[in-house]
Amino acid sequence: LSCSFSVISKMKQTKDVTVIAMYTALLIAAQYALSFAAGVEVVSAMIAVFAAVFGAKKGVILAVSFSVVRCLAFGFFPTVIVLYLVYFPLYALVMSLPAKKNVDRIWVVVPLAAALTACFTLIDDVLTPLLMSFSKKAWSAYFYSSLPTMLTHVLSVTAGTLVLYAPLKILLTKIRIGLYNS
Repeated sequence: LSCSFSVISKMKQTKDVTVIAMYTALLIAAQYALSFAAGVEVVSAMIAVFAAVFGAKKGVILAVSFSVVRCLAFGFFPTVIVLYLVYFPLYALVMSLPAKKNVDRIWVVVPLAAALTACFTLIDDVLTPLLMSFSKKAWSAYFYSSLPTMLTHVLSVTAGTLVLYAPLKILLTKIRIGLYNS
């Protein structure tokens, strides 16, 4: 019996690693495809749905995996490393909560995603000047110049979450059921 349990446990771990790796690749491809437009992205919506369907633990692991691979693909900049490795795991954790509480309705998820996205830019507006030792004048210029991109980013995440959340949730739920209930 213990041998059987060990094999089943290993199979589940293999499935976990596989689904996280494949979804990480999808996130990188999606980010790369939209990298020409500042602030436009679908990664946030995709992470939110994954965390809702697969749970907080797998969502956080996915977010860390994405953040590391993203840095490998696009470059290691101190602010990006810190921002991505802190923000996206927290984002996945928070975005998994509505599903855990059974309130992952679009009217809950979309404003939450938008608010967290605004926080992403605001965290960057504090982090970058601190790490780069900006003067007060440079910090102010950095902050105000980030606002148009933040607006684009928030609108993009809002639209992406509105459009992608429900269909991706259906698809990922089918994948989860097929993987873990077979």
